[in-house]
Amino acid sequence: MEKRLNQLVDKLKQAHGAGLVSVILYGSAAAGDYQGAISDLNIFCVLQRVGVEELRKSEKIVNWWRELGNPSPLLMARDEVPKSTDCFPIEFHDMQERRRVLHGEDIVAGLEIVDRYYRARVEYELRAKLLRLRQKAAGILSDRAAVLLLMEESISTFCVLGRHALRLRDGAAPWTKREIAAALVENFGLAAAPLDTLLDLREGKLKPRQVDPSSLFEAYLREITVLVDAVDRIASKEAEE
Repeated sequence: MEKRLNQLVDKLKQAHGAGLVSVILYGSAAAGDYQGAISDLNIFCVLQRVGVEELRKSEKIVNWWRELGNPSPLLMARDEVPKSTDCFPIEFHDMQERRRVLHGEDIVAGLEIVDRYYRARVEYELRAKLLRLRQKAAGILSDRAAVLLLMEESISTFCVLGRHALRLRDGAAPWTKREIAAALVENFGLAAAPLDTLLDLREGKLKPRQVDPSSLFEAYLREITVLVDAVDRIASKEAEE
């Protein structure tokens, strides 16, 4: 991980020079929950400006980074950052609570995050990811391996969104996937078995042949729906108040 991060920073510095304001690692790797090949390295890259020339300079770096199995770095111009917190409260809360500055300014420190649309954004992301999960599953349900892979790849995202559901409820939430899953069971009444099984599969503690993909997927969808309903109830409670 350290070698890849150092390489990324070097490439960004060579490409953008003084135009590179900040490179920040956030997400599971910054929170101490990085698990080698199965975890992403999430990068927030701030430039003085982001135009066609900056995108052209970034092209080879982005493609190289994606080939390593990571999502593309988030590229943002310096003056966009304080204007964007209401649109991306999930990402900025993650960065503000757990981050590692790899280069340049700690541009997130002291940033005021506008939470006007925070709850709605969490619910939107949950519902959108649930719809996407159903769409993908509809074309692969007869393929045992594909269904398992779909669930394994999505559980991390739902843990992130589950953490923000917990944060909406209590103002704070755990960071590791296991702790998040346990907190979701305790606070929102989700069943533990589907979440624990998927995390075991993801970490190699269970073999694919040891589970029934169809029944696991049915249970997984049910628990995601429970989580979505919990976030929706937070909205109802806010409206009453």
